[in-house]
Amino acid sequence: MRGPHNIWRLIRTGATLERTGAMKAILDAFEAPPLVRIALRTLVWPFQWLGLKGDPDMPPITRALSVLGPAYIKFGQILSTRPDVVGGELAVQLRVLQDKLPAFSTEVAKQSVRDELEMPVREVFSEFSDAVAAASIAQVHRARLVSTGEEVAIKVLRPGIEKAFRMDIDAFYFAASMIEFLAPASRRLRPSDVIEHFEGVVLGELDLRLEAASASEFAANTSNDAGFQLPVIDWQLSGRRVMTMSWAEGAALGDNAALDAAGHDRVVLGERVLQLFLSHALRDGFFHADMHQGNLKVAANGDIIAYDFGIMGHIDEYTRRVYAEILFGFIQRDYQRVAEVHFEAGYVPADRDVDEFARALRAVGEPIFGMDAANMSMGRLFSYLFEVTERFGMETRTELILLQRTMVVVEGVARSLSPDINIWEVARPVVEDYIKGSIGPKALARDLAKTARVLARFGPRLPAMVETLLVNQSTASPKPAAQPRNGPVLWGLVGGIVGAVFMMLIAEFF
Repeated sequence: MRGPHNIWRLIRTGATLERTGAMKAILDAFEAPPLVRIALRTLVWPFQWLGLKGDPDMPPITRALSVLGPAYIKFGQILSTRPDVVGGELAVQLRVLQDKLPAFSTEVAKQSVRDELEMPVREVFSEFSDAVAAASIAQVHRARLVSTGEEVAIKVLRPGIEKAFRMDIDAFYFAASMIEFLAPASRRLRPSDVIEHFEGVVLGELDLRLEAASASEFAANTSNDAGFQLPVIDWQLSGRRVMTMSWAEGAALGDNAALDAAGHDRVVLGERVLQLFLSHALRDGFFHADMHQGNLKVAANGDIIAYDFGIMGHIDEYTRRVYAEILFGFIQRDYQRVAEVHFEAGYVPADRDVDEFARALRAVGEPIFGMDAANMSMGRLFSYLFEVTERFGMETRTELILLQRTMVVVEGVARSLSPDINIWEVARPVVEDYIKGSIGPKALARDLAKTARVLARFGPRLPAMVETLLVNQSTASPKPAAQPRNGPVLWGLVGGIVGAVFMMLIAEFF
């Protein structure tokens, strides 16, 4: 039943892009060839009357994305951080999608707060402002607590946002399935898996209790990070559709004029935002995955303040090490090692030639490192790397999608602050520190200690396990060739326990 609805949704998307003038603006921004322009415009033009009008006071692309729905707005937010891709003028226009969308009424917001907290708003807040920021999924109000007089920020979900988001996702799934059917070569990119990953990420934004939990974990991980602040969550005044946190006072990171007027060093800020992201991703494996300018401020003392924790990324320790080695290999221009890491991790099929892959990586890296600092882009590297891995049959790694996407977004933020920033030199010390700490004797001792802790949890069950092995051995049929088989198992088990205890003792010194 959803097929016709999704076809209609996609037709209306194209029609809206044409009707608002966004289609032409997009084709111009990406310098599309004449044949592509003619084909797309001819295909969509007859249906433009079906398109949504949007706000005529907005620029074409912003106008189209803002009226199409939350998932499209998310896409526009990503593009707003990439002036190197879409151009400075379009990037500035798209920043409206970060936190300056039309707000729903304050009375509706108060009703949501009343329903969620199960108490009248006036009993909790002595002041409750109109929306100070409105994005695709929620909006924020400034308020003051009756009990303490403290200023707080109240985040409230948009009415009906769950249904609107589901409609977008259904259409995206339909488009992905059509792409896989019509273009079999695209299956290695796993379009449906990518949409599923995107869905899972954004669903976390639709339950503010999950966002509050993410904020709490993020705060615990980063409590000792210099130059970095997070607002404090008020759990008593938060729920599924409402979240209350301390007010973050500062200049918007996307407002260069305000930053300059406040005397902040934008070069330092650009380096710090990139290094903080890398540190969180590599050190903790838990990072803010929506680090555009609309979610970052600069405090009076120069600290970067992050908020809006609806989209957080998580990568396991093994993947972090693989990713760090790939980045470090490119920084060192050690393409052979980068190739070997891809093969060791199983990212590239084992039947391919590792030396040939290394040469292909060199063809990717050397032109980029030969550029001036302003053009040495990680986004460009990922784009070229994508072309190379396609030739070698590498499938899309869904566990890295969010990390790579955020990496590109953070690079865009850093470049908006300092256009000539050398991304690779800024990244080098963070990646080097992580490599030193994750590879070597100390790292091995930590890994073995973790293994020991896992074994220790099975301690109460070990006597029964040993007894079972002994009983099975004593009651087994006398088969000479089979007799020794349980011996190594027992000795291995005992040796593992002794070794685990030993490594736990060693780990105490690291």
